[in-house]
Amino acid sequence: MYLFIEYPRCSTCKKAKKFLNDNNISYIDRNIITDNPTKEELKKFLEISGRDIKTFFNTSGNLYKELHLKDKLINMTLEEKLELLATDGMLVKRPILVGDNFVLIGFKENIWEEVINNG
Repeated sequence: MYLFIEYPRCSTCKKAKKFLNDNNISYIDRNIITDNPTKEELKKFLEISGRDIKTFFNTSGNLYKELHLKDKLINMTLEEKLELLATDGMLVKRPILVGDNFVLIGFKENIWEEVINNG
């Protein structure tokens, strides 16, 4: 079973959820606002994904822009970035799908389909 982390009002999250449901893929649904990933979880997701920490930031979100993170992230350590992400779910890019050996950030149907079918 997968962990699906979403913001229910997000249109991309709705598309991802529809994809999971239409393909009878079992998942645990988690609201990123009421149950934001912890620093430890984010660190684990980062390690599993092999991606850069920047891909975990919702760079198009209002909070990201209000905090001027585009300029501030450059001077922050990895630990500081993880701590920041853990403070507010609106800073985290979504949806996130977590499997035993993968973490997908954002929704691209062809990529999700390939990873799920091969994972």
